[in-house]
Amino acid sequence: MTAAAPTDADLIAAHAAGDAHAFSELVRRHRDRMWAVALRTVRDPEEAADALQDAFISAYRAAANFRAESQVTTWLHRIVVNACLDRMRRRQARPTVPLPETGHNEPAVPRDSMAERETRLVVQSALEQLPDDQRMPIVLVDVEGYSVAETAKLLGIAEGTVKSRCARGRAKLAKVLGHLRNPDNDAGVPTHESKHGEGR
Repeated sequence: MTAAAPTDADLIAAHAAGDAHAFSELVRRHRDRMWAVALRTVRDPEEAADALQDAFISAYRAAANFRAESQVTTWLHRIVVNACLDRMRRRQARPTVPLPETGHNEPAVPRDSMAERETRLVVQSALEQLPDDQRMPIVLVDVEGYSVAETAKLLGIAEGTVKSRCARGRAKLAKVLGHLRNPDNDAGVPTHESKHGEGR
């Protein structure tokens, strides 16, 4: 009979109690998702890697003060987002040119078809065109699935601000990504425009 795997909260507690391996296990569990959040936020693989490293160092040091008022993943997301914000503020004085989408180290999904990959790249490119204050709420709400309330806490802004920034960002994305809704009208490909109605 095998023992149940420790929960994230168990690992945090074990780390705080001196377990030398607990935090490494926590990192293994969540590294890929946190990497994806960092990459979507800062848009540069090198900056994302540095931000993620900063975030895990901060989490390692702050784990003893973790309170079970939120899930460990929410706590980690907040630390990653804050690390990304710090990186973005530092680089504002030295504008960078976005790197090509090919060749970055985001974990690949083997079953992705070429069409799915192309769609992902188009969406990523569209996200890059948004101002930082609009892109981050959209990444958290629409990509990562956080609620407006959770996103407001993560970013330290009001819920109404999250809603308005998401609305403005989505309006811009709708213009850029409109062709994805019905890419092959002649072939009779069904769409879901009823769910995301677009006015012109």
